[in-house]
Amino acid sequence: MKVITPRLREQQETFDSVVGVPLAFALVDSRCQTQQSLVASIRNPAMRLREFFAADAIKLNLEGSSKDELLKELIALLSLDEKSEAMLFKMLKRRENLGSTGIGQGIAIPHCRSLVVSRLRVVFGRKPQGVDFMAIDDKPVYNFFLIIAPPMEVSNQYLPVLGTIAQFAKEPEVPDKLSRLETPDDFLSLLEAQSF
Repeated sequence: MKVITPRLREQQETFDSVVGVPLAFALVDSRCQTQQSLVASIRNPAMRLREFFAADAIKLNLEGSSKDELLKELIALLSLDEKSEAMLFKMLKRRENLGSTGIGQGIAIPHCRSLVVSRLRVVFGRKPQGVDFMAIDDKPVYNFFLIIAPPMEVSNQYLPVLGTIAQFAKEPEVPDKLSRLETPDDFLSLLEAQSF
């Protein structure tokens, strides 16, 4: 059983107030290596999400009709071999079993660390009809941000990127703007226009 110290509670409250999602959502493991850097990076305007996305890792018409199908479709955008895709799917399922990564407002951020990637990888997918992802607001999810990082990431960007995506998703107009995207370039332009 993990003891919540006053210092950890303060860090959680700081994260929650800045990002708007519980720190526990971001911290699946108990490695507290990045709690302070996470809060610091969220306040750092130098981080730009646009730098982490490529047009070939964006799909605006996901076809899957279940949580599992959508996860597999998002994983496929990473262009990994079949064995790596299967391993990554298991890791993401394990993460989802801890609690849904559906953060509300029609957005989910499935994420994990895995040896199948050598650097941080980020994917965006949209399911216009929505799907039940067991989100915290019990509403369908339309927009998916998949984040995968290696276990020992030198650049230490995994949690800061996760926090920045959560902050981006919390912007009131973002879900509507995501629903109107027509091309991957529109998505990249939206990130730039929103200063993310």
